[in-house]
Amino acid sequence: MSRSRRKTPIVGHATCRSEREDKKLWHQRWRTRERIALASVSPEALSAYLSLLENQISNVWSMGKDGRSYWSIKRQAATADRIANHKGRNLQECASLKKRLLRKWMSK
Repeated sequence: MSRSRRKTPIVGHATCRSEREDKKLWHQRWRTRERIALASVSPEALSAYLSLLENQISNVWSMGKDGRSYWSIKRQAATADRIANHKGRNLQECASLKKRLLRKWMSK
């Protein structure tokens, strides 16, 4: 996977890297409530049963990421250039830092 890269540069607004734990909790709650609801419904009323909605279990806005946005390659290069010029001590260090940042951001 060292050569894998993003096909579309869309990134999430967050302090966390992924919402994996939030999604696991949501699915666990949803399955539990669905199991309880199905156990309480009579076999005659089973065909009229409606599944629970996502919003009834959890709020998407309370999860780790607040949304996603498109981060173009041009803007990534400009940001990497600005950071590299600020942190680098010489031209070679600036160039390698910029290259490292772009590879980091374009990886999955």
